Amino acid sequence: MAGRFDPLSRAAVRGGRTPVPPGPGPGPGDRPAAGARRSHRLPGAPVDLGLTLGPLRRGPADPTFRTTPDGSVWRATRTPEGPATLRVSRAADGAVDAEAWGPGADWVLTGLPALLGADDDPAAFVPRHRLLHASHRRRPGLRLTRTGLVLESLVPVVLEQKVTSDEAYRSWRRLVRRYGEPAPGPQEQELYVMPDARAWALIPSWGWHQAGVDAKRSSTIIRAARAAARLEEAAAMDLPRAAARLEAVPGIGPWTSAETLQRSNGAADALTTGDLHLPGIVGYALTGERDADDGRMLELLAPYAGQRHRAARLILLAGRTPPRRAPRMYRSDIARF
Repeated sequence: MAGRFDPLSRAAVRGGRTPVPPGPGPGPGDRPAAGARRSHRLPGAPVDLGLTLGPLRRGPADPTFRTTPDGSVWRATRTPEGPATLRVSRAADGAVDAEAWGPGADWVLTGLPALLGADDDPAAFVPRHRLLHASHRRRPGLRLTRTGLVLESLVPVVLEQKVTSDEAYRSWRRLVRRYGEPAPGPQEQELYVMPDARAWALIPSWGWHQAGVDAKRSSTIIRAARAAARLEEAAAMDLPRAAARLEAVPGIGPWTSAETLQRSNGAADALTTGDLHLPGIVGYALTGERDADDGRMLELLAPYAGQRHRAARLILLAGRTPPRRAPRMYRSDIARF
C-alpha cells in the first residue's frame, strides 16, 4: 500500500511517513532564485507534510524527492505541461507555502490543494477498533495525497513487484538518474525528473538489466508507457473504473493498481491485496491473528468500507506487527550477473 511496511527493509518507513525537520521554512535570505509561488490552507488540523507526502518518496535516496533542514519538502515531477520542481513548507500560521520552477510550475501549483489532501475527507473515517482510534487521534494532520499523475506512480510500483523494497528503490534511482533529466530550478538539491513515456518505452534491454530489473517487470513498464495517454485518463475516474483501466495492461494486477491509485487518485478505499505482509499485520493488530490472508483482512476491514486504505495505513503507523518467524526474502541484484 502507499506507505506499505516491508519489515525486511531498513529503508522502508512504516505507514509511509517521511521525517520532515520541524523547520520554519526558508527565510528571505535562504531562498534560491524565485519561482512561482502560492500559499494554501486546508480546513481542520494543519497538514502533516511527512505523513501526507511521504508515500511519494521511493526510499531515502529517491532522486525525485528531498527534505531539507528548514522543514521543506522538495519534489521533482513530470506534468502534462512539462517538468517541474515543487517546494512546500509549513508557514508559521499553519498554511502551506509552495514555490515551483519549470514548464510545469503552474500545473503543480494548481494541483497543490489536491496534493495536500483537499480532495480527501478524513471526517468520513470512523474508528471501530481501539488501536485505530488511538492511531487516528495521534495523527490529525494525515491527509491522502492525490497527484493526478498515473504513470509517475505506476512505474515505481511495478518495480516493487516480487522484490524487496531495497531492490526496487535501487532500480528506481538508477533508471531515473540515467534516463531522466535534471529537475528545473535550484540545482543544489540535485533532483531529477523521471523519464517521459517515450523514454521509458525506448530503454534497451541491457539498460533494464543494468538497473536490476527483470524482463517481466520491464515489459510491463514498456507496455504501460505505450498506453500512457489512456492510463492517465484513470486519474479522473472512480476507483472501480480506474482499476479496470490499469489492469487491462498485462502485468498489472490488483496489487499494482491499488498501490498506484492510492497515490495518483488519493483513493481512500484502494486496499492493497496480494501483499506478502499486510494481511498478517492487519490481522495481528486487530485480533492477534498472525496468519490472516487477504480474505480475512477484507473481513476485518469491512466496517471501514470506503476508507480501507486509510484504515490500513493507520494500522501500519500504529506499529503493532507480528514477531518474525518466516524466512527472510532473498535479495539479489541481477545487474551483477
